[in-house]
Amino acid sequence: MVKEKPSTLAPETRLVTAGHDYAEHGFVNPAVYHASTVRYRDVETLMSGAQPYKYGRRGTPTSRALDTAIADLEGGHDARLAPSGLSAITTALLGLVRAGDHILVTDAVYRPARAFCDTMLARLGVETTYYDPRIGAAELAGLIRPNTRLLYTESPGSQTMEVQDLPALADVAHRHGLSVLIDNTWATGRFFRAFEHGADVVVTAATKYIVGHSDAMLGAIVGTAEIWPQLEEAHLTLGECAGPDDAYLGLRGLRTLDVRLERHMRNALEIADWLKSRPEVEDVLHPALPGATGHNLWARDFTGASGLFSVVLKPAPREAVAAMLDGLSLFGMGFSWGGYESLVIPFNPSGYRTATTWTHKGPALRFHIGLEHTDDLKADLDEGFKRLAATAG
Repeated sequence: MVKEKPSTLAPETRLVTAGHDYAEHGFVNPAVYHASTVRYRDVETLMSGAQPYKYGRRGTPTSRALDTAIADLEGGHDARLAPSGLSAITTALLGLVRAGDHILVTDAVYRPARAFCDTMLARLGVETTYYDPRIGAAELAGLIRPNTRLLYTESPGSQTMEVQDLPALADVAHRHGLSVLIDNTWATGRFFRAFEHGADVVVTAATKYIVGHSDAMLGAIVGTAEIWPQLEEAHLTLGECAGPDDAYLGLRGLRTLDVRLERHMRNALEIADWLKSRPEVEDVLHPALPGATGHNLWARDFTGASGLFSVVLKPAPREAVAAMLDGLSLFGMGFSWGGYESLVIPFNPSGYRTATTWTHKGPALRFHIGLEHTDDLKADLDEGFKRLAATAG
């Protein structure tokens, strides 16, 4: 028998206990159900729909445990899993818009989400306008049309780390009848309570911090009670289904999310502050760093940060940046983040941003700071900067 938990539990405690209702026989963790067919005991049960689990694709105790845990983490009404963060985004969008609609999307959106808007949504008759992520409420109101249905936000923004004034933007959106969606992967619900700041829908790449070990692909869609029927219908109709082992890995990672995020945050802030002092660095794009762009909004709305941020180097030739990165021994190069390991990739958003202009002349690097000792990471980067200088001449 599962005992009812107090409603006033601290976030750390909720992460440890959420989803335990689905454990059986006294085991701490829910079982991993590898399931497709679910048998019914008689025709009446089959036809009535009263049986809680109907078919493997439509959910098992494993997936429902993680659904409810992520909904608890984010503060939403309910959640559904998707096989990736991108599939969570595309499923939510398809559930919220229809042909003839217009949507507003931050110019700092995750690039694959931009590609979906520009290709498949466009072919389905949905028009997208990209807006400056630092837009004010009055400016946003000027972009809203009679057929505008959705405001898509991401805070901080992908790669360039702009913090959006979500309460102000959501207020304008709601007054005009728009739904508000946010990609909350960077902070998770542990450090940013998006629903309390005006969001109607949260999408998250659980691949990142929820899984936390770079060994599973997973996404999640979370919504308010009012918008949930649209999201649930889209999830069911599109046949979204995360694998049972990935759901298990998400549950396992969730239990240590609090302590891992705290370490990621602490390490990243130390490395960001160290990089800020380096002569090779022009700017550090980390909203939790005092003095950084967006810091005031971050301090007002967020209760913590993660390990992801970007830096802009002073102008240097491409081969010098390659020499710096190619020789790093602790920083891998890869297009994901949120695992225990440190990563770095170069990026240049000037080729695909449309509502903003990237004015920096030097190369940009996106860092994910892992759980290694920061002295070792600094030493690795210091050697990299030496290679940068030697190659640049």
